[in-house]
Amino acid sequence: MWFLRRMLRISWTAKKTNDTVLEEAHTTRLLISKIRKRQATFFGHVMRREKLENLVTTGMLEGKRSRGKQREKLIEGLTDWLKAGKSLEAMEATKDRKKWRTMIANAVKQGT
Repeated sequence: MWFLRRMLRISWTAKKTNDTVLEEAHTTRLLISKIRKRQATFFGHVMRREKLENLVTTGMLEGKRSRGKQREKLIEGLTDWLKAGKSLEAMEATKDRKKWRTMIANAVKQGT
C-alpha cells in the first residue's frame, strides 16, 4: 500500500484507509481474491471426496476443543466470502460442480 500512497502523493499524516486509497487508484486487492478463489476450489475438491480431509476441514473430529478464543474454521471464512448464508448450504453446494463454480465466480466478480 505504501507505493500507492506514494504514487498518489498522499501524506503519511492523512487519515485515509487502505480501501479509500484503492478506490482512488481504481484497483482492487487481487492477491486476496486469488487466495480466496484457490481456497474455495480446494475446499470443493475436498468436500466431494468422503475421506479424512473432509472431516478435518469441516471440524467434525471427536475430542475436546482448546481453551480461549477458538480459531476460525475454513468453512466459516469461505461462507462469509461467498455470501452463502449458512455453512451447510456451502457444503451442499460443493456436491454440484456447476453450482459451486458459479458461486465462486460470482464472489470473485464482487471482490473483497
